Amino acid sequence: MALAKAETSTAGMIRIGALNVRRLGFGAMRIVGPGVWGERNDKTAMINLLKEAVRLGVNFIDTADAYGPNISEELIRDALFPYRGIVIATKGGFLRGGPGNWVPDGSPSHLRRACEESLSRLKLDVIDLYQLHCVDPKVPFEESFQTLLDLQREGKIKNIGLSNINLEHFALAMNMGNFVSVQNRYSLLNRENEAVLKACEKYGKVFIPYFPLGGGMSDHDLYRLNISHIAAKHHATTKQIMLAWLLVHSASILPIPGTGSIAHLKENMAAASIQLDKEEIISLDNISS
Repeated sequence: MALAKAETSTAGMIRIGALNVRRLGFGAMRIVGPGVWGERNDKTAMINLLKEAVRLGVNFIDTADAYGPNISEELIRDALFPYRGIVIATKGGFLRGGPGNWVPDGSPSHLRRACEESLSRLKLDVIDLYQLHCVDPKVPFEESFQTLLDLQREGKIKNIGLSNINLEHFALAMNMGNFVSVQNRYSLLNRENEAVLKACEKYGKVFIPYFPLGGGMSDHDLYRLNISHIAAKHHATTKQIMLAWLLVHSASILPIPGTGSIAHLKENMAAASIQLDKEEIISLDNISS
C-alpha cells in the first residue's frame, strides 16, 4: 500500500498562551532508552530525528526531565539550540528509580530545583511551557501549582501546563491562577479523559493527548478498531487515521506523537494531510473504548 506522505504539516495552528504552534507536535519520550531510561545506542540518529521533525514542520517539542532522566532534554539542546521558531515544553514532578520506575514528587523544593535544572540543560532563560508532570498524592495540589505560579512570576516560566489531572484539579487551578494546557492520556481507543477535554474546550485550554496512538496498542487492539477500510480509502495506515481523527475531534487538541524512527516520524506527520469526511468522522466517533 502506498502510504499517505507529506513534507510539511498542514494541520493548522493552535495558540498556547501567546505562542502559535502547529497542531502536530513531537513527543520526545522515545528518543531515550528502554523503559524511558538511559541513552539509546544511536544518539546521532536521535539528533538527526529531532532535526528532521523541525524540517517537516514541527515547531512544538514536548519533553520532561524524567525522560532518561535528563537525556531527552540534553538531546533536544544538542540538536536544536538556539530553538529559532521552536516552542520547547518540558515537565517536572517525577523522580526516576530505574527503567519503568516513576516516583511522584510535587513538593515545592523539588519543582523549583527541577525547573532550574531544565533551564540549565536546555540553555534557556525562560521555559515556553512548563508542566506539572503529575499530581503527587503526598503533596496538596495547590502547593505544587502555586510553585509554578511563583516560578512564572519570577520570569522562569512563560506558560504553565498541567498533566495527569482530573476535573477537581482543573477547578482548583482555575481558582488559583492561569494555566494554558492539560496533558492527559487520550486516543481514539482511550477516551477516559473526555470530560477533561471538554473542560479545556470550554475554558480555552489546549489539550495535549499523550499516547495519541494508544501507547503500545497490540495488533489485536488495532484490529478491534475495525477502521482498515477508512485507512485503505486514504492510502494510509490505521495509526495515521487515529491521528487524523484527533485533529478533527476537537480544535483544542494538540497531538504529540513520538517515535525513534524517521520513517515513523514522516508517517505521523503525513496524517495532517488526511481529510476525513463526515461519515468517516461519525464512524470513528462511535468506536467504543
